[in-house]
Amino acid sequence: MNWEPDRLDDQTWLTEGDPSGMLRAVADSAAQIRTSRRAALEADLSSITGQGRPRAIVVAGMGGSGTAGDVLNVVCGPGAPLPILTVRSHRLPGWIGATDLVIAVSRSGRTEETLAAAGEAVRRGCRLLAVGGAGSPLQAIARQAGAPFVPVAEGSRPRAALWALAVPLVVVAAGLGLVEAGEEIFEGVAGRLEDLANRCRPASESFVNPGKSLAMDVAESVPMIWGCSPVATVAAHRWASQFGATGRYPAIWGELSEAGHNQVAALEGPLAQRDIFADESTRSLRLFLLRDVEEDTVLLRRREASVRLAEGRGVGVTQIAAEGLHPLERLATLIALGDFASTYLALGYGLDPTPVSVMNELRARISP
Repeated sequence: MNWEPDRLDDQTWLTEGDPSGMLRAVADSAAQIRTSRRAALEADLSSITGQGRPRAIVVAGMGGSGTAGDVLNVVCGPGAPLPILTVRSHRLPGWIGATDLVIAVSRSGRTEETLAAAGEAVRRGCRLLAVGGAGSPLQAIARQAGAPFVPVAEGSRPRAALWALAVPLVVVAAGLGLVEAGEEIFEGVAGRLEDLANRCRPASESFVNPGKSLAMDVAESVPMIWGCSPVATVAAHRWASQFGATGRYPAIWGELSEAGHNQVAALEGPLAQRDIFADESTRSLRLFLLRDVEEDTVLLRRREASVRLAEGRGVGVTQIAAEGLHPLERLATLIALGDFASTYLALGYGLDPTPVSVMNELRARISP
């Protein structure tokens, strides 16, 4: 399959190539923020917020559901008075016990690893909160344990449902006094997402559409994505995941300063070299730097030095800055841009961005 950038401005192609409406699902993020917050407020969370702060919060989830835990961690920030851990496995850490809160997150409510972690949390006597599909096995576990359950709205695409999963966690954190996140904060995030969705709409041409422009930078490259703050690093991980799942395109992600101790070596490796005399085009490395207002002077120097190193070796560089002040707002703008770009990336390669047959095949092969 070949990359054809002209497809991105062909309205007929974008409509016919996206029959399941992934672009519409990504553009629905602002509505997700409002709907999910309302669902969390309507659920009875007093058993979580009314008993004081737990010793630790553990979020159990896979894929985008696990990313919801990462969102919670960076939104609460390094000053949080307790550890917040994401577990992407069927087992909880051995030290988790009755004084801890386990939040089990699964869009379908049927994820094998998450169900196992939720069951283990109940057996250990942990406080439990479940977020997932209504009428699912996850809801049944919560009901049996007398734990609160926040349903996820039906019809949302799993890979575009991050905010439906993450917002209830932020609402709980606000109730525990871990972060300031009232109605005005969520409305600010929703407003930012609506603005970005308008700028990334299919009818907006590539030269002014940030989602299409980013997809064009990624296409035919080997993307190496670095976050320049904890918030930006969560977005970098999300970008790599979405490029892989939606765009079917592999990407490397990392965090400054750590990436400067290992991944930076790729700037003088074989993928950083382009042969302009080759008969066929070859994919070469491109560095993507996700910037944030939390970037301190040490990281600023490392980012600027990384740009000079890359450009001095002929490696292309794309820098994207987060928008907004609240960490949830900044994170949402970075993540939404990557979600749009991964969808346009698939469409530019002639791929339907929604179904991924190899994932279904893997699940079928490992099912008992």
